[in-house]
Amino acid sequence: MKIENIYNIFKECHFTVCTDTRKIVKESLFIALKGEQYNANLFVEEALKQGCKYAISDEYKGQNKNIILVDDTLSTLQQLAFHHRNQMKANVLGITGTNGKTTTKELIASVLKEKYNIIYTQGNFNNHIGVPLTLLTIKPETEIAIIEMGANHPGEIAQLCSIADPDSGIITNVGKAHLEGFGSFEGVINTKTELYRHLMHKNGTVFVNYDNPILRKHAEMLKTQTYGKSSNCNIIAIETEAKPTLKIKWRKNGENTTQEIDTHLIGEYNWENIMAAITIGDYFNLSPDQIKHGIENYYPNNHRSQWLNIGSNNILMDAYNANPTSMQLALNNFFNLPFQNKSIILGDMRELGEYAETEHQAILDILKDKPLNNVFLVGEVFCKLNNNQAFKTFLNVNQLIDYINLNPFTNTTLLIKGSHGIHLEKLMEIFNEPK
Repeated sequence: MKIENIYNIFKECHFTVCTDTRKIVKESLFIALKGEQYNANLFVEEALKQGCKYAISDEYKGQNKNIILVDDTLSTLQQLAFHHRNQMKANVLGITGTNGKTTTKELIASVLKEKYNIIYTQGNFNNHIGVPLTLLTIKPETEIAIIEMGANHPGEIAQLCSIADPDSGIITNVGKAHLEGFGSFEGVINTKTELYRHLMHKNGTVFVNYDNPILRKHAEMLKTQTYGKSSNCNIIAIETEAKPTLKIKWRKNGENTTQEIDTHLIGEYNWENIMAAITIGDYFNLSPDQIKHGIENYYPNNHRSQWLNIGSNNILMDAYNANPTSMQLALNNFFNLPFQNKSIILGDMRELGEYAETEHQAILDILKDKPLNNVFLVGEVFCKLNNNQAFKTFLNVNQLIDYINLNPFTNTTLLIKGSHGIHLEKLMEIFNEPK
C-alpha cells in the first residue's frame, strides 16, 4: 500500500498512532514494531479489540480487513512521519550533541512556547523510533517542532535528518561519548555534523557556539546565528555565575542594553545551553522579556543538574547520564562551588569500549589531592582501576546504599554523577526517607 493511502488511514485515526497495547488510544492507528525482546505483531488483533481503528503489521496472516500488511512496519512508520511532516506548516528545528541536548531542547521549548504553538521531543525519544513518533504529533496548528536526535553509531544523525528534514538546527557540542559505537572522537564529530551537512543542502540556519572551534569550523559554509563570550557573536554572554544556580548577563551584538536571567540550573557549564535558548528565541523574534520568562520558568528534572536540599545536605543530582566530557565539566563545577564538607559519588561511564579504562583513569587522576571529605566510586571499571585507599569502591549501587544506611551523610554538599546504567538515581530513595 502506498504511503499516501496509509496517510489517509492515519487521518481517519485522528492523527494518532499507538505502538503499545498497554497505552491504547481509542480510534487510533496501531503500528506493530518489533525489537530484540518484543514483537508487537503478536498483539495487532488485541489492539483492535482495545479500540484501535486500524493496525499495521509486517507479519499478520489473518483476514481482518482493518489490519494492513506492509513489508516493514518500522520503515512504514518513518515514511509516514516524513510524509506527515511535509503536509504540516511547522518549522522543524533539529537538535543533537554529545552533552546537554535534552536540557537545551527543554530550555528552547520553554522559551518558544512563550510566543508559539510548539511540540517537542518528550524525554529521550530521540532515536529511529522516537523521532518519527514525535513528528506524528505535529498538528495543523503547530508552528515549531523541536526534534531531538540522538546517535551512538555513524550515519544515525543523517538517517534521522532524512526523516525529520529539519529547517534549522543546533549541535550543542561534541565530546567523548558512545566511543564504543563511534570508534573514535573523530567518529563522534563526523556523525554529529551530519546535521550541518543536511542543512547545507537545504540552505537552513544553524545555531553555533562560536567559542567551540570544532563547530565553528564545520559551520563555516552555512547560514549561522552565533552565540558565545566573543564580541563577534550575534548573542554575547557578558557574565556568568553559578553559586550554585546559574545567573547570566547577555546582550545582542550592536546593542548596549544588557539582559539578566536567573536560572534554576546548576553548573556553570550550562551557560552554553542557556545561550542557545536565548539565541534561538531571538532568531524567532521573541522579546528579551519573553526569553527571560521562558528560561526562568524552566525547572530541571529527571536527575539532570538538580540542586536539592534534603535534611542537612545539599545534593547536586546529575545522574541521568555521563561521559568523559560531561564528567569533567561536572567535577570542575563542583570543585568551584563555595561550600564546605564536599563529597562525591561517581558511577562508571558506559559505552566507551576500548577507551573505558583510559577515560576512567583520567577521572581518577583529576580527583587526586582534591579537598573532598569522601569519594565513592560505583561500578566495575572504577573498582578495577582505583588504587587510592581513601576512595571507597562499590560494585553496584545497592552496595553503596547499604553503606550509606549505616553511615548517613550529614551537613554535606554532595555531587552524584554517573551513567544511567549504574542507577545512581536509586540513592534518592534513601535520602528522601524520613529518619
